[in-house]
Amino acid sequence: MKHFSQDISLVLGGAAGQGIQTVEALLVQVLKREGYNVFSSKEYMSRIRGGSNSTEIRITNKKCASFVERIDFLFALDKEAIPHLEKRIGTKTVLLGEREKTCGLSEKCQVIDVPFTRFANELGNPIYTSTVAVGVALGILQADERVFEKYLQEHFARKGDEVVAKNIEAGKKGYAFGKHVAYNEGIEVTIAKNKTVEEEILLDGNDALGLGVLASGCNYISSYPMSPGTGLLTFLAKHKKEFGIVIDQAEDEISAINHSIGAWYAGSRAIVTTSGGGFDLMTEGVSLSGMIETPIVVHIGQRPGPATGLPTRTEQADLNLVLYAGHGEFPRAIFVPGTHEEAFLVAQQAFHIADKYQIPVFILTDQYFLDSIRSFPEKDLQILEPKNHITKTKADYKRYALTSDGISPRGVPGYGEGLVGVDSDEHDEQAHITESADMRVAMHKKRLGKIGAIREEAFLPTEIGDVKHADTVIVSWGSNRGVLEEALEIVGNKSIAGLHFHQVYPLPEKAKKLLTKKKVVVLENNAGGQFANLLKLEYGIEITENILKYDGDPFFVEEVVIRLKSLM
Repeated sequence: MKHFSQDISLVLGGAAGQGIQTVEALLVQVLKREGYNVFSSKEYMSRIRGGSNSTEIRITNKKCASFVERIDFLFALDKEAIPHLEKRIGTKTVLLGEREKTCGLSEKCQVIDVPFTRFANELGNPIYTSTVAVGVALGILQADERVFEKYLQEHFARKGDEVVAKNIEAGKKGYAFGKHVAYNEGIEVTIAKNKTVEEEILLDGNDALGLGVLASGCNYISSYPMSPGTGLLTFLAKHKKEFGIVIDQAEDEISAINHSIGAWYAGSRAIVTTSGGGFDLMTEGVSLSGMIETPIVVHIGQRPGPATGLPTRTEQADLNLVLYAGHGEFPRAIFVPGTHEEAFLVAQQAFHIADKYQIPVFILTDQYFLDSIRSFPEKDLQILEPKNHITKTKADYKRYALTSDGISPRGVPGYGEGLVGVDSDEHDEQAHITESADMRVAMHKKRLGKIGAIREEAFLPTEIGDVKHADTVIVSWGSNRGVLEEALEIVGNKSIAGLHFHQVYPLPEKAKKLLTKKKVVVLENNAGGQFANLLKLEYGIEITENILKYDGDPFFVEEVVIRLKSLM
């Protein structure tokens, strides 16, 4: 008898084009409907077809949002999945796949022959392999077959009755086989269900961010596609008619940012989405935003560089890029969500800060976060009331009026009597070009003077455990929140706590005391310790140790646990 309890890692491995993502989508939806907590994440090669891709689905009795190295059930849909994932296969792994694709592993782990191809061919088309695989997994888990069948009816309804019927037949065939395998091989899975999960919303990072962008009142996006940032563009394009969004797929990244700055100038609320390589081309536009004090919001889905790097993998190495992007000095803000709820929140805050202070604002995510799927209660999505900071101009309007708080009233052409001037050269209050040293100093002080107020509105970091009484504080930012929370829970040492930042610039002054007189360890996915360096620069604190990873994969829970234990 092989018993799995309360937390299982189910991994799907196969080539691009084999339907791995289809299996993932079906499984997580059905499991969520049954009341299981699910978290899935994927890794894939930068190829249209071929290569070897995998998706990990964790099914747990409580919420989790992190990646584990161990594999409990591996569904190998092609022969390349085995060598690709072999380092993660252990003696407790149950490997399911066609015999000719799994040979040579029977001594290392339990191997079960599943004739996916034969089952699909019996149904008349290899395309049904995906549904068969979902059925096998649900059969092993002893899931409710009626929930599965109902979902298949809904999911394939638009494709016609025949397709629905074939998929239900494929699902039943797989389910019966999976149930038989579990009984025959002595496999038992026990995971507590939670009725409240059934009513939760299930989203990936792109959807959560996109919903936040919609909630902010965004009505314009101009972008040039570049993974993994493209997901936000496609999400907004999908909902453009419902929310009145102008979708502009620009000819290049330079055009994209300038189009969006123009949209803000005309009164829209615009966003650009890209990746690090695309953002490289936008930096002149960032400086333009800083000088003409026209807002812009830029989303960057991080991936490993330099250059093309690993275009479908994950990393957190673009913090310095956005922190120092653009020539000259001007204020900015940088948000880095670590959960889907945070993504929804920071998207709204990004637009608020950009609009109120007339500055460029950045949202940094990464491939791992954007592709991760999890469920949570809808009530956890915090809605901020959008505020419009546009002024109706009078005849004597001055676009760059010197004010005590550094914020000049922002008008838009056609709204009021005033002329809304703008110039990328240094300018006076009426937007006329000037080379006056006194005016240069006054304008520069005005722009830079906003940073104090922006800092006052900065989000405080999330405390994980008892930070006040801990000796050591592990700092994370962005997508590493989930893995840090789980690792700290496993270690269970009260002398170690965590502090997670979802805004990294400007840093809130109040957070400094949480790190004073502590051993500070920073966990991040880059080689240079970019956030650790920023903490030292901003807070003047010493960093005891860095926990870094930059191979293109997210942190495994197991490796973080090992590093935390070494600190004890």
